[in-house]
Amino acid sequence: MENPKTHKAGFVSIVGRPNAGKSTLMNCLVGERLSIITPKAQTTRHRVMGIINDPDFQIVYSDTPGVIEPKYELQKSMMRFVDFSLEDADMVLWVLDVKDPGDHGLVLQRLNNVDVPVLLVLNKVDLSTQEEMDALIEKWKVEFPKAESILAVSAIKGFNSDMVLKWVLSHLQDHPPFYDKDALTDKPERFFASEIFREKIFKNYSKEIPYSSEVLIESFKDQKDLLRIQAVIIVERESQKGIVIGQGGEALKRTATQARKSMEEFFGKKVFLETFVKVEPDWRSKEFYLRQFGYKLD
Repeated sequence: MENPKTHKAGFVSIVGRPNAGKSTLMNCLVGERLSIITPKAQTTRHRVMGIINDPDFQIVYSDTPGVIEPKYELQKSMMRFVDFSLEDADMVLWVLDVKDPGDHGLVLQRLNNVDVPVLLVLNKVDLSTQEEMDALIEKWKVEFPKAESILAVSAIKGFNSDMVLKWVLSHLQDHPPFYDKDALTDKPERFFASEIFREKIFKNYSKEIPYSSEVLIESFKDQKDLLRIQAVIIVERESQKGIVIGQGGEALKRTATQARKSMEEFFGKKVFLETFVKVEPDWRSKEFYLRQFGYKLD
């Protein structure tokens, strides 16, 4: 057992508006691809934890959904994940896209109510000039004086990720590990199978399909050198089911093949994937389905 007087540990919540690069940053910091990434906003729906272990410390990062004004029950549950993450946090990384001209009021509202150190991470610096970054840093020094520090990074290129880690380590408190020292995440394997499939849906379909769909893993059987997985894509309307399947089943076949290959890479073994499509009208607003899909916390 680690000596609690010498071992340090802490929870680090990563928050920000949609598409700011929160998932990319956590994957970079953890060194594993735990959160799915697509160019579309609101890809992340759950709170996904990524854990870094060292003999002397444990860092528990929380990737969270992008902060929005919720319009239906699913989005309300997503915002509760953000709030729960901030309640647990020992420190916060606020990730802000340097090219995002949007209103950050909803994020500021939450951060002004936390009493832990906040690092403002200005992400996607590779898309900006030095003059623009200098101006942005001065702007946020005035608009968010609560930030203990401001750091310009490029999460996708790993630029200054070592400085983020250095800041986090400097704020860890003496504490025994919260999770087993060989743990990488708090989520089970079938969760990642679902997320991998959902990522392919975001990449292969447009308009409302990614936001109206969910992937339910009905069966996940580990047979030594083979994973047998049954996945059900849930949509809200029959017309959406037709789009997901595509003419002659080609769209679904392409998406499922991509998902299977990514699952094999993630799990390190062959995957036999069976896929079905099912219609559940208005599932995003019904508590029964939200609870079934893991969006409701008791």
